Amino acid sequence: MEKYVSILFDLDGTLTDPGQGIRNSVAYALDKMGLPRQTEQELNRFIGPPLQEGFRCLCGLDEKRVNEAVAKYREYYQERGIFENVPYPGVEQMLKTLKDNGRNLIVATSKPEVYARQILEHFRLAPYFTYIAGGNLDGSRCTKGEVIRYALEKCQIHESTYCLMVGDRKHDMIGAKSEGIATVGVLYGYGSKEELLMAGADALAEDVKDVTAICLEKR
Repeated sequence: MEKYVSILFDLDGTLTDPGQGIRNSVAYALDKMGLPRQTEQELNRFIGPPLQEGFRCLCGLDEKRVNEAVAKYREYYQERGIFENVPYPGVEQMLKTLKDNGRNLIVATSKPEVYARQILEHFRLAPYFTYIAGGNLDGSRCTKGEVIRYALEKCQIHESTYCLMVGDRKHDMIGAKSEGIATVGVLYGYGSKEELLMAGADALAEDVKDVTAICLEKR
């Protein structure tokens, strides 16, 4: 018997590497607002958490300035940043293998759903997924727990025992745990091994081959 039937995937840092686009979009927003420039390492901290959280916690902005920063970010992101992005090597083969083995594949990302769909359609990965769940442009439904709950409702999944969440940041682990879902943290993304373990990852994957093997485990 399969250990996992439904596999939920984070998008940024798990299926695709969005680093260049997100870094460029954040840098554009900071420049437009007259805020100090950040290093590449500092900009990488924006990859994973909800965007509003990033500007609030990493830049210390109040809500009015957070909304302004998000608007400036999207000026660049919608035109260029969204496709300054690339699938990780082996991702499509992984999705095909899992689909061919009867797994129900779902995306659960804090990124606005409209952007997530555009990205996956652009890279021709959308057909592998039963549903692509994301946040709203207005900042609602942006925590990973909220997105996962929404994804399960949309897919009419009422039993989380046979679900697995695959992600690269602590938000993925914490959000999945809040819904009683097992987790695997990928080490090729933007979260560290320490971050993932501290957040309660049940397993770690060095690459997409490891992810595939874990997803196909038997009970």
